[in-house]
Amino acid sequence: MGKLSLDVNIQEPRWDQSTFLGRARHFFTVTDPRNLLLSGAQLEAARNIVQNYRAGVVTPGLTEDQLWRAKHVYDSAFHPDTGEKVVLIGRMSAQVPMNMTITGCMLTFYRKTPTVVFWQWVNQSFNAVVNYSNRSGDAPVSTRQLGTAYVSATTGAVATALGLKSLTQHLPSLVGRFVPFAAVAAANCINIPLMRQRELQVGIPVTDEAGQRLGHSVTAARQGLFQVVISRIGMAIPAMAIPPVIMDALEKKDFLKCRPWLGAPLQVGLVGFCLVFATPLCCALFPQRSSIQVSRLEPELRAQIHEQNPSMEVVYYNKGL
Repeated sequence: MGKLSLDVNIQEPRWDQSTFLGRARHFFTVTDPRNLLLSGAQLEAARNIVQNYRAGVVTPGLTEDQLWRAKHVYDSAFHPDTGEKVVLIGRMSAQVPMNMTITGCMLTFYRKTPTVVFWQWVNQSFNAVVNYSNRSGDAPVSTRQLGTAYVSATTGAVATALGLKSLTQHLPSLVGRFVPFAAVAAANCINIPLMRQRELQVGIPVTDEAGQRLGHSVTAARQGLFQVVISRIGMAIPAMAIPPVIMDALEKKDFLKCRPWLGAPLQVGLVGFCLVFATPLCCALFPQRSSIQVSRLEPELRAQIHEQNPSMEVVYYNKGL
């Protein structure tokens, strides 16, 4: 077997990102919870393989499949802009196990105010870590900015949940089961922009097709954040809409009435099953490397781009996840 050539393009995912199917295949590998079991040494080995290959150095004996496996591991654990290792619970591969536990508990313990507050706080704290870890761009964020954004996001989410709970107190129990979903959907609209507010203040990097940085755009940041909010709400719909209907029916059966302790683990399992598919499929709704027409950018940036390349019509940016 000959030495692996340098013709493999690992700047992009293995599958065509212009199609939903290609993006879905990519995110099924990136969000695979088994990636969490990889040791620090395995992650560093994957990073070295990817970085060496990008620098034109092929690891001896490396095959194309091994190269792509290293790329998938690298994508699952390292930030695409900064190259930093993402904290364990902030990785997309942690979405299913973390969300199945938190969401399952939110759907189970929704009747009492203290448990609503606690699990909404846990959920939004986790979301804050994920939103920061998967932000777009490489601009530093101060501890003060992070603290302010975190307190604002979690307070807004908890207040939303309590407000919705009070509005549904006298409605049928099935309606009350959907309060956590409504709170999560509303909270995503608060949490994501707040935890990534710096992108809305200074913009995110936009590049040409070859990846050459052209400047920063707030307009691109707004578009990217909107897409992320839609994806996150989409992820929550199956996991928070299907299990409540099933559990409402099961809790009326004698089997679960005699075994009430089965309710929580059963709900967590149902949520996990939904999330295994919803997480990668909703991440795939929009390309991670999104594009925007130059004509939609800020006038200053548009003029700067046209000065360098008058024929350029589209630029690209990492929207985050």
